[in-house]
Amino acid sequence: MVAMTIQDIDEQLETRLRIQAAKHGRSMEEEARDILRTALSTEPVQGTSLVDSIRARIDPLGGVELELPRRDAIRNPTGFDE
Repeated sequence: MVAMTIQDIDEQLETRLRIQAAKHGRSMEEEARDILRTALSTEPVQGTSLVDSIRARIDPLGGVELELPRRDAIRNPTGFDE
């Protein structure tokens, strides 16, 4: 087991922890352990890319074919010295 000291906890947070611990009938230390255990027991949600998120919303609606405009060849720039 590891012993840990948490410093610089503001008064309001300490008061809330004390009240919550009392409601659950345990010490502040036990309450803090339970809060940490609960918070860290679930795996963080893996984020998806923006493209994947948009695709997941749009795919059920069906696709749309867009007509792409015709592209001309690249033109040579005109000179300003003429």
